[in-house]
Amino acid sequence: VQLQASGGGLVQAGGSLRLSCVASGRTFRSYTMGWFRQAPGKEREFVAAIRWSGSNTFYAESVKGRFTISRDNAKNTGYLQMNSLKPEDTAVYYCATVPWGRATMNQKFSSWGQGTQVTVSS
Repeated sequence: VQLQASGGGLVQAGGSLRLSCVASGRTFRSYTMGWFRQAPGKEREFVAAIRWSGSNTFYAESVKGRFTISRDNAKNTGYLQMNSLKPEDTAVYYCATVPWGRATMNQKFSSWGQGTQVTVSS
């Protein structure tokens, strides 16, 4: 599966952005999807995941209550709604998928998108 992430940009603290991840090449409905981010000088970290069925979601503690992951299998698209953004959310955000995976932070993902930059100003 090929992934194309978009929706990043520059926003003030407290603002919102919605990231999208469009999948092509294979059926999306059988793939668990995750979002990750990497800030300059830091390791990539898990943000959120949603199971292939949509029945389970999982969030990093740092974004819980502010970010919402969702998916529209009919559109082969996943989303990450980000509200109450903070400067520390600044990073390149990546979407990733794995077939029939679990929605946990320890799930290994096999396909990755190219990333979209999110910058939150204070």
